[in-house]
Amino acid sequence: MSVDKELLEILACPVTKTPLELSGDGNFLIARESGLVYKIEDGIPIMLVDEAIPLDEWEKAQGKG
Repeated sequence: MSVDKELLEILACPVTKTPLELSGDGNFLIARESGLVYKIEDGIPIMLVDEAIPLDEWEKAQGKG
């Protein structure tokens, strides 16, 4: 279950306050400016900085890095 489109439009990175990008599989929110990736669990974004994944690590795990 992915995050609702309307919710995605109003969510922002808690660090930089910039818009987020939905990953191709719909399971993560990517904050490129802060270099963080937030998980989506059961359609609910986990927007805690302490639980965020560094973007470079996430890209390596996805085979993009």
